[in-house]
Amino acid sequence: MNMKHAGKTKFFGVLAALLTLGAAQAAFAQEEAPAVKVMALKGPTAMGMVQLMDQADTGQISDYDYQFTIAASADEVTPQLVQGNADIAAIPANLASVLYNNTDGQVEVLAINTLGVLYIVESGDTVSSVADLKGKTIYASGKGSTPEYALNYILSENGIDPENDVTIEWKSEHTECLSALLADENAIAMLPQPFVTTAQTKSDSIRVALDLTEEWDKLQADSSQPSALITGVMVARTDFVEENPQAVSDFLDYYKTSVDFVNANTQEAAQLVGNYDIVTAEVAEKALPACNITFIEGEEMKEKLSGYLSVLLEQNPQSIGEALPGDDFYYIR
Repeated sequence: MNMKHAGKTKFFGVLAALLTLGAAQAAFAQEEAPAVKVMALKGPTAMGMVQLMDQADTGQISDYDYQFTIAASADEVTPQLVQGNADIAAIPANLASVLYNNTDGQVEVLAINTLGVLYIVESGDTVSSVADLKGKTIYASGKGSTPEYALNYILSENGIDPENDVTIEWKSEHTECLSALLADENAIAMLPQPFVTTAQTKSDSIRVALDLTEEWDKLQADSSQPSALITGVMVARTDFVEENPQAVSDFLDYYKTSVDFVNANTQEAAQLVGNYDIVTAEVAEKALPACNITFIEGEEMKEKLSGYLSVLLEQNPQSIGEALPGDDFYYIR
């Protein structure tokens, strides 16, 4: 074999080896991108995540294999989390405490993602204060979670017995409340955003009668440590947090960026919300400014959430799983 031919053979051999190595490294990198299974509820919690979902789907974020699921109710999320089929999930604030207590601390809260988004709406003009709800029928969903306990607290503290002075018709989903509200010309409902805006786009007669966040704040005004009405939090399985600390920290960074984007770019965010079929882009554009989407972590999260859970404990210990969570409930990075 002449030298020239031997050189060519060697060159192509090295090239083939490099190509094989490159392909192996690419396959390895793809294989090594850890899967992170995330669940959110069809409402503000998912709306705050749309930029992250879009960037993951379009490959702008590729260091993790994010797998997103949007559920209609918390009942769909809880078993997936407990069974290990979801790693991170957006759930009602009180439910996070219940899960912590019922699983011996196998759930941690990463951040507060939604403040008060609950409103009393009606198609008439009979309610201008909490006192006006006495004797009325209220359509609501969220029994056993934040909406029920927030409503009960506000009614009770205003001298109205939730068991005897009002009739609360509990529905399994917000969409059912919306249907009931639209079907009855004198109906009253407790709805979160963006369903309030959806209702108003379907009927000109529907108006916001009470902002439950404002009503909560009035009751807390004289407290030495006033709490905030917190609707939703982001939680993770403790095992997942311990085994994947970097993945959890990175997720929070991406999520915060998404929340900031959604709050600063209503029109663009609304288009993404529509793309993910959470609500229509038209509804999202009107609703987003009233959705109280936020990102609060660390010590501030612990202070606000523990205060909120303390109020619920006084009202109904079962609402938070009979006891306040320990310090290990609060993820501080």
